[in-house]
Amino acid sequence: MNNPFVELTSLIPVGGMQAYVALMFALVVLGTIADMVHKKSARYFFLNGEAAKKKAKRQLSGGEKFGLAMKTVTNEVLTSSEFQNPRRRASHLLMMYGFILFVISTVVMIFSLPEGGKGVWPLLWHLGALMVAIGSLWFWFFIRVDVFAEGIRWYHLRRADMFVVSLMTMSIFALIWSFSGMTLFFWLFIAAATFLFASVPWSKFAHMFFKPAAAFDKKVAWASGYRENLPDVPDLSSPETHKRFPDIPKYMGENPPNMGLGIKRERPNHY
Repeated sequence: MNNPFVELTSLIPVGGMQAYVALMFALVVLGTIADMVHKKSARYFFLNGEAAKKKAKRQLSGGEKFGLAMKTVTNEVLTSSEFQNPRRRASHLLMMYGFILFVISTVVMIFSLPEGGKGVWPLLWHLGALMVAIGSLWFWFFIRVDVFAEGIRWYHLRRADMFVVSLMTMSIFALIWSFSGMTLFFWLFIAAATFLFASVPWSKFAHMFFKPAAAFDKKVAWASGYRENLPDVPDLSSPETHKRFPDIPKYMGENPPNMGLGIKRERPNHY
């Protein structure tokens, strides 16, 4: 229940801690912009939106777009329903909500120094760090990308791993520092946090901002009938479809059966 940053005021000035938090925020903003410019994400969304307007079969009302936006927030953002693997989804939600709690409580505790930041905020700080640690460790050791398909071991680091590794080490070092009071683990915590926020242009950090935008863009395109240039799926039992595609009744019959779960029949052993 104690603010762990209070004890640091004898080592680091309050203004220095607050300046560090502001610098990390600036690094996230600048890194996201750099990632957007490098990958041309804004240009992609603009061109895709223009194509959707030209090929749309109907115009969506403001209420329909608002409903799709709310659906995006509840499905893709708040509950991450796009993850088909329930373990991957649980790990992601632990890291996401834990990170939000950790960052908000850190800002409140540091910017209310030297006397404030007590009460529930230290509890939320420790809870957020613990959630991030559990979620990232779970992902790293049990459901890491292609660990079964490609035989990648937990100690093999790649560029794609920098985000989850820095997130994992930051939360673990923060907890150890808080409970032990050892300055070494504080500096390790700061090093991991600095790497996490400074590596935004090269990691998956910026992905969290683009994913909701891409999901909403896709929902709007499909609702307007654009379907991103994919063909409509016709009724396989209708005479019009049989006339257009004579192979369907020839090989599948006049009333094709439901083809079933397909690849979802078996639980995947990879990411």
